[in-house]
Amino acid sequence: MLFNTYWLLFLLPLALLPLLLERTHSRTYSWVDLLPKDRLSDLTGLLLKILAVLALLFIVLGLAGPHTAAQQVERVGEGAQLVLTIDRSASMDDPFSGAMVSGHAGESKSAAARRLITDFVNQRKNDMFGMVTFSNSAMYVMPLTQSREAILAAIDAAGGPGLFQTNIGSGLTSALAMFEKTPDSGSRAIILISDGAGRMGADAQQKIRDWLDRMHITVYWIVLRQPGGLSIFDKDFKPKEDEPLPPEIELHQYFQTLRTEYHPYEADDPQSLALAIEDINRKEKKPIRYMEQIPGRDYTTHCFALAALMIGMLLGIKLLEVRTWR
Repeated sequence: MLFNTYWLLFLLPLALLPLLLERTHSRTYSWVDLLPKDRLSDLTGLLLKILAVLALLFIVLGLAGPHTAAQQVERVGEGAQLVLTIDRSASMDDPFSGAMVSGHAGESKSAAARRLITDFVNQRKNDMFGMVTFSNSAMYVMPLTQSREAILAAIDAAGGPGLFQTNIGSGLTSALAMFEKTPDSGSRAIILISDGAGRMGADAQQKIRDWLDRMHITVYWIVLRQPGGLSIFDKDFKPKEDEPLPPEIELHQYFQTLRTEYHPYEADDPQSLALAIEDINRKEKKPIRYMEQIPGRDYTTHCFALAALMIGMLLGIKLLEVRTWR
C-alpha cells in the first residue's frame, strides 16, 4: 500500500486517545462501586471506544491518501508501433493535383491527411502511435503512446501554417529516434506523408540506413503529388544533362537500396490517399506484445466512508444511552 502524504501517518497514534480517556460516569459519581454491575453497559462502553478509535484511524488514513501501485500487464493483440511523420511545408496547404471527389472539392492536402489519419487511428485499437512533423526542421509532437485521446489531439493540432522548406531528413531521424526509447513490440513502421522531398546529406542517409537496419522498421511513403509533378514510379524519366535527379525520385531510389521493407504510394486526391492508408491498415496487422499500464486503485474514498460509518454508529448508540437521573 502506498500513500500520497506519508507524514500524516505519524498522526495515527492519536487514534488511541479514546482508549485513554475516562468514561463520563467515572467523574459524575463519587464511588462507581455503588452502582450495580451492568455487563451490557460495559460492553457498550468498550464498543464506543473501539468505534471512536476506528473512526479516527480511517480519517487519518484517508487524509494520507492510500492507494495501490500502478502495474504493467503484458497484452497480445494485432497492431504495430507507428510513427506518423507528416510534412508541414507550405505546399501541403495547396489542393491535390487531381480532381476532387467524395464531396471534398478544394480540400487541401494537409486537411485531407489529418482527416484520413484520424480515421486510421480510430480503427486501430492496439497500436502505439507517435508523431513528428517537419518543414525546415523537425518538430517532436508526440512520443509513442497508447493514448488515443493524446494522438488524436496531436493530429488535430498539426494544422498550422507551414514554412517553405521540406527537411525530410530531419523528420525521418526524429521519427526513428522515438523507437530507441520504446521496447520492440514485434512490428514497427514509419508512415511518411509528404508532397515532395528534400535532399539529404551522406551523413543523414547513413544514419537513417543504420537505424532502419538495426531496429527493423518498415517505411511507408505516401507522396501527395503536386499539380504537374513527377511520378516516383516513372521508370522512363531521365534528367537533363548535367542535372541531378529530382529530390522525390532520388529519395525513392534511396529507400529502394535499404534492406528494410519499403512501400511507396502516390495520391492525387483524397480518394487515392484513403486507399493508400487503407492498404497500410491491412499490412500492419501483425501479432504484437505490448505492456498496458494499469493505474493503481485509490482507497481514499473507502477510508472516509468507513470513518463516516463509525461516526454514524457512535451517534446511533449515543441515542440509546440512558440519561443520568436528576
